[in-house]
Amino acid sequence: MALVCAISSEVPDQPVVSPLSGAVFERRLLEKYIAENGTDPFTNKELTLDQIIELKVPPVAKPKPPSATSIPAILKALQDEWDAVMLHSFTLRQQLQTARQELSHALYQHDAATRVIARLNKEVTAAREALATLKPQAGIAPAAPAGPTIAATAEAGGAADVPSEGAGLTEEVVTRLQDTATVLTQERKRRGRTVPEGLTPADQIRGYTTLASHPGLHSASVPGILALDVHQKDTSKIVTGGSDKNATVFNKDTEQVVAILKGHSKKVSCVVYHPTEDTVITASPDTQIRVWNVGTSQTLQLIRAHDGPVTGLSLHATGDYLLSASRDHNWAFSDIRSGRVLCKVSDSSASSPLTAAQFHPDGLILGTGTQDATIKIWDLKERSNVANFPGHSGAISSIAFSENGYYLATAAEDSTVRLWDLRKLKNFKTIQLDEGYEVTDLSFDQSGTYLAVAGTDVRVYLCKQWNDLRVFNDHTAMATGVRFGVNASYLASTSMDRTLKIYGP
Repeated sequence: MALVCAISSEVPDQPVVSPLSGAVFERRLLEKYIAENGTDPFTNKELTLDQIIELKVPPVAKPKPPSATSIPAILKALQDEWDAVMLHSFTLRQQLQTARQELSHALYQHDAATRVIARLNKEVTAAREALATLKPQAGIAPAAPAGPTIAATAEAGGAADVPSEGAGLTEEVVTRLQDTATVLTQERKRRGRTVPEGLTPADQIRGYTTLASHPGLHSASVPGILALDVHQKDTSKIVTGGSDKNATVFNKDTEQVVAILKGHSKKVSCVVYHPTEDTVITASPDTQIRVWNVGTSQTLQLIRAHDGPVTGLSLHATGDYLLSASRDHNWAFSDIRSGRVLCKVSDSSASSPLTAAQFHPDGLILGTGTQDATIKIWDLKERSNVANFPGHSGAISSIAFSENGYYLATAAEDSTVRLWDLRKLKNFKTIQLDEGYEVTDLSFDQSGTYLAVAGTDVRVYLCKQWNDLRVFNDHTAMATGVRFGVNASYLASTSMDRTLKIYGP
């Protein structure tokens, strides 16, 4: 009776027995198993080479495998194999031809479907724009008598023209503006001068470095990012406006593009991210203002408030009204929910285009900057010019109100940043920058503790002391926008070098 190896199920050349399991094994196989595992293959108990028992058995003659015994038999075997290969090759060629035909048909269907979808998207966009244009017309109040209405003369000596086509500030709107201002003023008094909890200290901002640089948000064929804003509720979301006519919503935490907003026919020069909603507002030299739903990347409202390039946007504290300024010499107050222009005001005492605009934090006054270096403060309810701040010697490039509502920062093409006290109506500090330094954007953090400046480089100033904490020279071209994250936890900037940069600890 022949022995059989428990591992290979073949007759062993050198049979051995494991004293632990009593099974017969080929010696070389068992030695390899013990070397790798150190146990009996069946009982898994510890087993050493010294313990195995060698069996003395007579050698077993193994039968030779059958093989062809003649040349004709070998030729026949080769011929059979060749025929099988040829049949298999023919079958594969048929399958390949079928797959090619199916792929060609699928590609043709995909191309046709893509063209149909593109045409339908174009038609839907055109229909939305037409609908957005018709909505304001459907809700216009009865027409006022022909000719503009002249507002009361401002304290500063200016007069404002209110065109009759505006829907007007109704009593309901004025009441809402006043109530919102009262609530915000009370909250500000309640906070007092306490530093917000969690605000990044100045020493930590001095150590900020570049955490990330994102060059792929806009087309490389028309380089340049022109505007920037950060979502106040979810500061991981950032919106940028580019020379490629698009606005891009980007998540800095996931480093993913959330949405690309397409619709303007010229570059996007102004962007505003709604502080509590996933809504973006954009403006362009094409004279259009668009309100976007970020989730669908669709235009919710198309506001036609101006006849010239839009140069400034600011959202009211209510979150429902928008301030816009334009090179057509007018500023407008619009309802972003309905797309209606509530009032449109021009300064009859000046002939210079508007270059910047910003709401005061309380929302009852606003500031505008002009091409001829003048800062004007307006009463929203009366639409009257209540103060003028001369002093700059170049076109105003940016204005920003501090969170406490006491200070106004302005920049112009004269390499200076001026700070104004709104209570005393005077310039109390002038930051003189290097000769030839260009300032394109100003931004206070939400607490009013820090002021960021973008232009030839990116700088952060500590308010009250007005000394620079940190200067960033990472951009290779002009910086065009700068914003703080919540509690100044990070700083974001954009540039004509087509990059969005994030700075932090």
